[in-house]
Amino acid sequence: MTTATFFIPSVNVIGSGALNDAASAIAQHGFHHALIVTDKVLFDIGVVKQVQELLAQSDVQSSVYHGTHPNPTTRNVREGLEILQRDACDCVISLGGGSPHDCAKGIALLATNGGDIKDYEGVDRSAKPQLPLISINTTAGTASEMTRFCIITDEARHIKMAIVDKNVTPLMSVNDPHLMAGMPKGLTAATGMDALTHAIEAYVSSAANPITDACALKAVTMIADSLRTAVNEGANMQARENMAYAQFLAGMAFNNASLGYVHAMAHQLGGFYNLPHGVCNAVLLPFVQEYNARVASPRLKDVAAAMHIDVAGMTDEQGAKACIDAIRQLARDVGIPAGLRDLNVKEEDFSTLATNALNDACALTNPIQGTHQDIVEIFKAAM
Repeated sequence: MTTATFFIPSVNVIGSGALNDAASAIAQHGFHHALIVTDKVLFDIGVVKQVQELLAQSDVQSSVYHGTHPNPTTRNVREGLEILQRDACDCVISLGGGSPHDCAKGIALLATNGGDIKDYEGVDRSAKPQLPLISINTTAGTASEMTRFCIITDEARHIKMAIVDKNVTPLMSVNDPHLMAGMPKGLTAATGMDALTHAIEAYVSSAANPITDACALKAVTMIADSLRTAVNEGANMQARENMAYAQFLAGMAFNNASLGYVHAMAHQLGGFYNLPHGVCNAVLLPFVQEYNARVASPRLKDVAAAMHIDVAGMTDEQGAKACIDAIRQLARDVGIPAGLRDLNVKEEDFSTLATNALNDACALTNPIQGTHQDIVEIFKAAM
């Protein structure tokens, strides 16, 4: 038996109207000037202005950094930090999906710890808590608004750095489904499959425990029930709220049980080719679970049951196959590409990608600790 430690923001607001509640809570904390970290899309469509107006009503001033890339970079962190220091901001607000959240974590961490974000690659490398961070979520998938994970692309090395640090956990997370209603189908599908990947990887993780198991399986069921509707009926607020809860539950699971080879490999694809993280996860997920089924078939059978597959009378191996088939069917139903070839991934890069994947922090809790060649073969299968 080993000790389990559970990480989560101290306050988490979920549901319709959560954004208004968050603005009041920010003022109650005594903050005076926030740096809002976001992207150009949310800035251009007026969501940032909406948040600024809510903050102003509570006498909280704000500055904005809206240069975050879809795969946030070391440069993005430096640029945001310059604005924070220039305007003497006393807190950070991330607004968006995983990209602004991760960028904001990097900025907030450097604001108190100094140095370069590359100094904190790995597990718990920081000495001090970050500047207070409030994360307002507009997608249902990454769960970065409530985790201790921060993924930043090192532009020099063309890799995604995994920073896993209790000090990047936000002070507060906010999930208002009304902010998610405008997500396009492709983004809804990719982020939803990202959440499914979080739940499944956490459930088969070597660091899983009864708390993470409960969160993971409930997330799987809610995603199986609601993702197709959220993709095809974007204005269906019940489906949007269900996905907000599901991705949060999946975040609770992986934030504490960690992840595995799907994420370790997807990070490399994203950093090397600048590909969407959720799509990479969705493509890789069934192939990695076929590999994991050698030791995790009973757990994958549980996942199949959580996806409403009748596993009564199935062996563990049959249940695992049913799980993988169900993952593939859900991915097809929401329009995920069939393989890495559709993403213009090149086989000659597999050796480099595999080397970097094995060094990724997420690889440490995969149920099988494979070899470089194992990872190469999974990449090949996913083509």
